[in-house]
Amino acid sequence: MAISAGDDDACALTGAGAVKCWGWNGFGALGDGTTTNSSTPVDASGRSSGVVAIDAESYGHTCALMSGAPVKCWGWNRYGQLGDGRTIDSSTPVDVQGLPSGVAAISVGGEHTCALTGGGPVSCWGNNSWAGQLGDGTTTNSATPVDVSGLGSGVSAISAATDATADDVDHTCALTSDGAVLCWGYNGSGQLGDGTTTDSSTPRFVQGFAGRPAASISSPASAGI
Repeated sequence: MAISAGDDDACALTGAGAVKCWGWNGFGALGDGTTTNSSTPVDASGRSSGVVAIDAESYGHTCALMSGAPVKCWGWNRYGQLGDGRTIDSSTPVDVQGLPSGVAAISVGGEHTCALTGGGPVSCWGNNSWAGQLGDGTTTNSATPVDVSGLGSGVSAISAATDATADDVDHTCALTSDGAVLCWGYNGSGQLGDGTTTDSSTPRFVQGFAGRPAASISSPASAGI
């Protein structure tokens, strides 16, 4: 079992692999085929079994990793953060297109989503406006997954986040198998950890982990300055 909470909604993964969500449902973030808020858990449509991980985010979309590694997302989709090739909100789960087989983990930011495959490459999709939070070396939005530059293998964990005080500015961090940490995207408060406050559309090494490898990472919403 697992839980994941956004600002106004929350979702739980049951022991049977079903997803139940509750709270605000303005963009269909509860996944039950409606946009009606619910103060008690409702079933995400078609997700009665087979889910192995979930992640909900503050702005209204949720993604689920299914057994066998396909990824489904639902809710707000203005920037293509559901990964289905469109920018239309969905109140029921839709398939993320073009992911390689063997997805090992997912992480949801405010307006973008990232997936880690079993071999270690990272793919992201959604909003990539001026901060470059998809990590592909551009600032072009993408409604389908794009590969993060320079992370072809050896990544063991990912964590995506949004800045709580500014629109369209997310960042993501990755932990490598040897304990290094790399981050990319918005850096207005120094959240990339590279000693600057300059945004980056490709991963940068976080300083200070030489000889002291990191064991895990987490990127909660930044409070900004």
